[in-house]
Amino acid sequence: MLIDLSILVTRYRSREALDNEKIAAFGHMGTHFDVMDKEFPLEFLRRKAVVFEVPPDPDREIGVPDIDLSLVGPGMFAAFRTGFIERHEYGSKEYFSGHPQLSEDLIEALLERGVSIIGIDFAGMRRGSEHTPKDQYCADRGVFVVENLCNLDAVLRGRPSASCVMYTFPIKFAGLSGLPCRVAAEL
Repeated sequence: MLIDLSILVTRYRSREALDNEKIAAFGHMGTHFDVMDKEFPLEFLRRKAVVFEVPPDPDREIGVPDIDLSLVGPGMFAAFRTGFIERHEYGSKEYFSGHPQLSEDLIEALLERGVSIIGIDFAGMRRGSEHTPKDQYCADRGVFVVENLCNLDAVLRGRPSASCVMYTFPIKFAGLSGLPCRVAAEL
């Protein structure tokens, strides 16, 4: 069974996003990953994956104690569901400014485990001025960050974590810092 994890970008949602977030330009619209001057390797199109249900509190960073790090291995797609994208409309000011964050320790732990893709159901691993530098930090280590995933609850089905296969299909554009993509989970 395939589950579409890509957010539907309507004309209204795209207009709202452009009004509320300066970086929500074409390449950063909807479900996308930040390429940060790197090329997405074709072998990353299909990845073993693990999805984690994590605390949705935007005032508390998501940390290593919130997940079972032993489920994460080299080359994997590690995705995090907070439910934020279901509670706050994509494109709204709150969506871009009040989202959860992954802790520095968790990001480092994922990089040490050798993940290839980090996926989140919100606008960025870090907020504000920390967003772009942290995406670049990951990209410089061969890791891409997919933002604005949805429907991760359909993968989890009430469990704290779930394994699957993730497919990520970026549009083949050049010269953009973000690439819109379609992401699907295969159960």
